[in-house]
Amino acid sequence: MTRVVFFDLEGPLSPQDNAYEVMSSIENGDKIFEVLSRYDDIISLEGREGYEAGDTLALIVPFLVVHSISERDIRKVSERAPLTSGARELVSWLKSDGWQVFIISTSYEQHALNIGARLGIEPENVFCTRLDLSELRRRLPAEALTLVRRVEKEILELYETASNEKHIVEKLDEFFFEELPKHGYDVLGLQVVGGRRKVEAMLAAAEKSGVRLEDCIAVGDSITDQKMLEEARKHAVSVAFNGNEYAVPFASVGLASTDLRFLHVICEAFAKGGKNEVKGVAEEWEQRISAQSQEFPQGFADLLTERLVSSLRSGELRVAEEWYPQLHWLEGAGARRVKEIIRIHKSFRKHLRGAAAKLG
Repeated sequence: MTRVVFFDLEGPLSPQDNAYEVMSSIENGDKIFEVLSRYDDIISLEGREGYEAGDTLALIVPFLVVHSISERDIRKVSERAPLTSGARELVSWLKSDGWQVFIISTSYEQHALNIGARLGIEPENVFCTRLDLSELRRRLPAEALTLVRRVEKEILELYETASNEKHIVEKLDEFFFEELPKHGYDVLGLQVVGGRRKVEAMLAAAEKSGVRLEDCIAVGDSITDQKMLEEARKHAVSVAFNGNEYAVPFASVGLASTDLRFLHVICEAFAKGGKNEVKGVAEEWEQRISAQSQEFPQGFADLLTERLVSSLRSGELRVAEEWYPQLHWLEGAGARRVKEIIRIHKSFRKHLRGAAAKLG
């Protein structure tokens, strides 16, 4: 039977937020991006019609144009992106086991296709945001560029008062949805693969592979994955990998780990016995962690896959005691328990992703 896994890119496969790093190459670009990311969180959570989580990548385009950022610049930043530890090995293991591996990412294609190639994932299995900056540059008249430069200064003022969400929304609503359209520019003309569009990509990929969602696993970590994780959980298993507060509550199981290879435990359990098998492994894993076993990996050998046992014993895979991978079954968990799991995940997330960990 064919099994399929859908990976979000930034977080599970690479710790770098490529768009954030691209914007950081602009003076004060990191601050501008953080304000726009917060704005994205606010209006996507309110369920604004026509807007999806992750549309930050559409919002930053006018700023990329003003600062003459090119597709080549995006590729250069992508070339510096590290892979999540164990990602290359895990993808290789899954493919050798007969799994179909897909990337479903908000990332611009210049980044997503690069990471996919480095992991051995075929371009046709990468769903991402198509970006033609030359075309978008032609659509922004000179008056609009002047407006963007003015608004940059106002966004930096918003950065200093980031707790005032109402002010952020009022100011940026005016800019993106009133002032820019007067110059003939539709900020949401760029279709970012986030939110509901990730669900649509997942359904298209499943159909392409000739499988039902019941035979699929989705892996994500942030607000852009929320709907994908929720949809996958309805049919099979969704995994929050070092997730934040927007992702963890919508997953079947949480994996907090410094190495992606431990996802193989979940995938093998799923292939063996579906959701119930994953639940059993996660619950037993948590019991052993809570018992503070000092025999890792020996004490966990019967829960690990053969490849993981081999990697650990050979020293190819090392795990510091304070970063033992943690599995938690999330379906049916109460609010207090979910809050504690989010705290654990955020600790791993910050350790691996640095500044990008704070983005939604």
